[in-house]
Amino acid sequence: MELMLKSILGLTHDQIRNSKIELNMRDGSGGDEYLNIWLKHSDFEKEEGLCTDCSYWGWYGKHKNFYPGQWVFSFVRMPADEWLMISAAEIIEVPAGDRAKVRILETYKPFFGRLIIKYYKGQKFARYVFNMEPIVSDAVVKEILPCLYNGRKFEGYDRVHLSYSELQAVFDGKIMPTYLEALKKINGVYCLTDWKTGKLYIGSASGEEGVAQRWRNYLDSKHGDNRKLIELFNKEGAEYFEKHFTFTLIEYFGLSYDPVKIIARENYWKECLDTRRHGYNGN
Repeated sequence: MELMLKSILGLTHDQIRNSKIELNMRDGSGGDEYLNIWLKHSDFEKEEGLCTDCSYWGWYGKHKNFYPGQWVFSFVRMPADEWLMISAAEIIEVPAGDRAKVRILETYKPFFGRLIIKYYKGQKFARYVFNMEPIVSDAVVKEILPCLYNGRKFEGYDRVHLSYSELQAVFDGKIMPTYLEALKKINGVYCLTDWKTGKLYIGSASGEEGVAQRWRNYLDSKHGDNRKLIELFNKEGAEYFEKHFTFTLIEYFGLSYDPVKIIARENYWKECLDTRRHGYNGN
């Protein structure tokens, strides 16, 4: 069953009639996309809905888009008819030829930069402000992200390559929320790269929470209980791993895939890359 925008916003009938919705695409003809403009703002501005250069333009030609006392819910376009909520406010004043002065609606701050809806705008490229009533019941909630949208997303298991700091941010829920769930769904063979020395470590994951479970162990311990990595940890300390290590998925399998076969693939890559003699593998 689909969850509709109307259910999420919890507006009364009178509030809906008094509200507008912005579906903003780009800053004028040929201008930068508003999503890109929004992404350049600080996290504080995004969380507070204060990226007002992306919202609340008060005029459509000589006609006002808003009037004092109206509520406006502001969205910017993402790919594939998806829209990210970036602000919601009450209109205070509409200066001539300028953006409206607004009061941010505190109730909706948890949705700023997190709520994504699906709605087909059609060919109305020049229009971006609409009455709320005909849209709020048709717009479908796609997801509510656990963290601010940052422009990056999981792009497939064949493109998993993360620095230590990126991996830590994924597990902390700060970026790319879809990444962590994806890593929990597969087992596989992976490579840790020490880009300062060029040395590699080949490992495998076959636990209940897949690659995510194994990589979390590296974040916690740095060395993952591997002999040569423990030696490096004792010599260089935790900061070395945090600064110089990257994580790459080489092969992936379903969680029910035979662990013995996964180990066989791990050994295959150790031989191919000669990581026992020239890397960090000790067996």
